[in-house]
Amino acid sequence: MIHVLVNMSPAQKNNNWQPSAAISELQNRATTINGIRAFFAERNVLEVETPLMCRTSVTDPFIESIPAHYQAHPEQKPQQCYLQTSPEYAMKRLLAAGSGSIFQICKAFRQGEIGHHHNPEFTMLEWYRTDFNHLQLMDEVDALLQRLLQTSPADKISYQSLFQTKLGINIHEATLKTLQQCAVAHGINVQEEITDCDTWLTLLLTHCIEPELGMDRPCFIYNFPASQAALARINHGTPPTAARFEVYYQGMELANGFHELQSADEQRERFEKNNLAREALKLKTMPIDQLFLSGLAAGLPDCSGVALGVDRLVMLASHTRCD
Repeated sequence: MIHVLVNMSPAQKNNNWQPSAAISELQNRATTINGIRAFFAERNVLEVETPLMCRTSVTDPFIESIPAHYQAHPEQKPQQCYLQTSPEYAMKRLLAAGSGSIFQICKAFRQGEIGHHHNPEFTMLEWYRTDFNHLQLMDEVDALLQRLLQTSPADKISYQSLFQTKLGINIHEATLKTLQQCAVAHGINVQEEITDCDTWLTLLLTHCIEPELGMDRPCFIYNFPASQAALARINHGTPPTAARFEVYYQGMELANGFHELQSADEQRERFEKNNLAREALKLKTMPIDQLFLSGLAAGLPDCSGVALGVDRLVMLASHTRCD
């Protein structure tokens, strides 16, 4: 979210009712959102709206949902619901029902996320393009950024090439010890015992590589390790990779996209594996979204999707940073 102090007189400084964003920033935000809608209107992508409160939410062990208790009537027992971390599952049900390419601008909610570039409530742009792979969707994200931020065409580099270039690490061969040693060499010290390579790779990415990415133009990282696929399909090469990308600009992550997994059975296995990981981390397991899986089973069209942080986009468009 944008946090810009409004100019106040001394008498106003102790008044907490003042909004944290200047009116000019809200005007810039409206201009950016209008630009997003115009971009998709030109491409005949349908705008949709899906529920923000549902009985299920994500199983990802590194994303925590905010619970919401709902009572249909005062005498009834409250139902356990969750504020959605993303509209992904509901939008994919629309795709399975034949919506065609769609986009949505909505609020999203995540537990325990607060900082310069994080807020528990934030605005997300999510869109899905039928008959696109993740490389084609990268080109469309690039076009949107060029339109809204007047950026130069983006750089694109594979996850493996990025780690090889920046840290001299072959991610497909690196051992746990190699990644630990690299982290220590770059001043990353953690108290907990980390026993999986993906967590070390994420730490190296966020602490050693990310702050320098996309300083002059956006930078896309694509084809992540297969173990980091989330809801993306797997490229069955040697070695296999996840058909996934992220885009960074001026050292800040803006978006995360997938060539979407279509198999309901494989997606169920991933959800179950996530819940096992949550148990190991002593986190509450999450109910699996059976309606979403039913939609996949009915037939999700070949498509790619991406979620982009609107608040971060507005910060960049208005040259407002919270560093």
